[in-house]
Amino acid sequence: MNRWKTSLTERISYGLSDAADNLVFQMMTTYLLFFYTDVFGLTASEVAILFVVARTADVFESLLIGIMIDNTHSKWGKSRPFFLWYSFPYVIFAVLTFVTPNFLPHSGKLLWAYVTYLGLGFFYTAVNLPITSILPTMTDNEQETTLLGVIRQFFGSSVQIIVAVFTIPLVGLFGKGDQQKGFLGTIILFSIISLILILNTFFHVRERYTNKEISHQPLSEVWKMLRQNKPWIVISIVIFLYWLTTAIKNQTTIYYFKYIIHNEGLVSLANSFTLTALIGVVAIYFVSAKLGKKNTMLLGIVTAFIGQIIITFAAYTENLPVLFTGIFINCIGGGFIIGLVSIMIADTIRYGTAMGIQAEGVLASTDDFGVNLGLGLGGLITAESLQMSGYVSNKTQSAQTIAAINLNYALIPLVLYVIMFLILLGYNETKIKEAIS
Repeated sequence: MNRWKTSLTERISYGLSDAADNLVFQMMTTYLLFFYTDVFGLTASEVAILFVVARTADVFESLLIGIMIDNTHSKWGKSRPFFLWYSFPYVIFAVLTFVTPNFLPHSGKLLWAYVTYLGLGFFYTAVNLPITSILPTMTDNEQETTLLGVIRQFFGSSVQIIVAVFTIPLVGLFGKGDQQKGFLGTIILFSIISLILILNTFFHVRERYTNKEISHQPLSEVWKMLRQNKPWIVISIVIFLYWLTTAIKNQTTIYYFKYIIHNEGLVSLANSFTLTALIGVVAIYFVSAKLGKKNTMLLGIVTAFIGQIIITFAAYTENLPVLFTGIFINCIGGGFIIGLVSIMIADTIRYGTAMGIQAEGVLASTDDFGVNLGLGLGGLITAESLQMSGYVSNKTQSAQTIAAINLNYALIPLVLYVIMFLILLGYNETKIKEAIS
């Protein structure tokens, strides 16, 4: 058994990297659609197109950043310097995205939204992808890798909960009735904290295991390895489906409570139930030791599916106690799923290394690739369904719009969980262990 390499400080600093990114990321995934339609002043159709353009760009940016990592030669390593180089532009664009330039005509505001949101997407990838790519280089101990992945997701999920619960109250505190000022004040606060945590990660994490002889192969050779790395392909699809589900559901939550329950204030309460995701995240370390990572993730998908069934029943009957019960169970399952993502990607990176190619940047790009593609398509589905149903912001909604909200919030995620489960069955964990042992 290999000795553990990372100190407590390094483990905590690594975990806080995901917390830093999620302060901004969760604002994007949960509130940006609402901000653009109900605060900034764009139509749902305009936002849908923006999301598609941005996420399409991010798909290519993920691969670009991955290639950049694989071809970086610095005294700090390959992944680590990205935390230093891109943290400042990341938080600057985060703030600019939530600035509402009312002095501009509508076309100018739309252009502002494109420039700031596309810039934010690029710099998010530049500081987030290295979190995944650096993991297999920090230690060669499988148990330690799992622990680091759990710590990362614990902090990441904790911050997701903080953003989900406190954003609306902070908007009210900073804005005092003016949501434009409120959202801007909130993102400034989150961005300052994010910057401090990203820089802390840079100063305290280390890369230890890089095989220089196979770490800078031509892209054509890397591509051959990717096509043969079936576990990587499978987990990439699962990641995409998970974030597609998350985007559709999360971005619809505020519409559900505002226009169906008629109590926007319950959004924070509903989102607070995501605290239960930490149960799934923490349990990974113990459950995966007995069941294996694949079966643990399958267990998470089944748990999330059961919770979603309860959510669906409650959404259509407007039964809040049952709805919150479903959210509670669903989030436990989600904790299992998302907590295992970076850990299983690290395994596919080691599997690729066993095939003679160390390309942690490109292989890790599947995480951001899946996130961006899932969020983009999820944003398109949500925004376009609202537009097609006749949605008008801050008005009483039609029966068609109510049906569209329920479809996105309840039924579509059910179908996606089933597909996710079936895809993951093709993940061959035994083959990976045989190759990297």
